[in-house]
Amino acid sequence: MITARDLISGFQSLPIRGQAVIAHGSLKKFGRVEGGARTVIDALSESVDSLVMPAFTYQTMVVPEVGPPNNAMDYGAGQANRDALPFTRNLPVDSEIGILAETLRRRAPEERTTHPTHSFSGVNARYALDKQTLFDPLAPIGALAERNGWVLLMGVDHSAGADGVNHCVNTSIHYAEKLAGRKQFIRWALSKPDHRPARIVECTGFPGDSAGFDALAKTLEAETDSIVIGDALIEAVRLNRLFEVVQMVIKENPLALLCDKDNCARCNAVRASV
Repeated sequence: MITARDLISGFQSLPIRGQAVIAHGSLKKFGRVEGGARTVIDALSESVDSLVMPAFTYQTMVVPEVGPPNNAMDYGAGQANRDALPFTRNLPVDSEIGILAETLRRRAPEERTTHPTHSFSGVNARYALDKQTLFDPLAPIGALAERNGWVLLMGVDHSAGADGVNHCVNTSIHYAEKLAGRKQFIRWALSKPDHRPARIVECTGFPGDSAGFDALAKTLEAETDSIVIGDALIEAVRLNRLFEVVQMVIKENPLALLCDKDNCARCNAVRASV
């Protein structure tokens, strides 16, 4: 069984020790952990200076009857709207993001941002979280990069969970796509500010599809530090270097990192914009 000592020793053997980190992970990939997800989050928080994880809530999204063209969306899907939940700070992280991210949200609910689809949670990361706006949802990643921070992948790859179930992705690649000038999208979501009625808000800067991101793995091999804890491969890449590589790859091939599914509306929209 993996203990807190094993986790701390492993995390601190990487160059993320005492650094700013955005993390993604699958608890299942570690194997048996004494104390479960809380032990992993506590060990990671103890090992780094500041920690951020996605706390995304796609269950808040609604579809308008009409909207702007070339937005990779079929308008007028009323059934989806009936199932939508308004965003509040207490709304659980989307299950696809994983229990580790939900555990961090529960640990520090006051350090969660309020973006209705792309909120982040953190520990000692107010400087990064405060950068987020409705129009710049991924700004906390840029703030971490300004502190020469890292992205940490715990048992997951760049595009989906290594177990094929957990769908958290390396969101920092989306930030790098924006830096490269890649097309972004508009979405709409329900939000319920404190003590006020729920309302629909427009969310710009919504990123594209991530299913093709693992094509980047080989290019990043030389930039990646890695260890194994339990059954999980743990990989760390410095954010600024990741941004440089992604922008270089897209500059060389504007269609790089897009998925190969014929029916992927967002990737097809990006292709049409090139």
